Amino acid sequence: MASSHGVDPRAFNDPRNHYPTDEEFYASDRPADPVLPEDRPRGGGSSTTVKHRGTWATVALVAGIVLLILVGIALFP
Repeated sequence: MASSHGVDPRAFNDPRNHYPTDEEFYASDRPADPVLPEDRPRGGGSSTTVKHRGTWATVALVAGIVLLILVGIALFP
């Protein structure tokens, strides 16, 4: 087996042993113009600020989770 790929020399003419080059393989499913338009254009967007949840809503959420854990511990000791 003198081939560097380990292919039996008697099978060199077998079409199953002919592989495309890297360029051919990776170019086979690409469009002619592979550049995609930018999905999030920079600048020119809305200047309104993002409204976040208030501090009290976060405190209530954490207190509710802690209360749920305490009730679970109290009901199933």
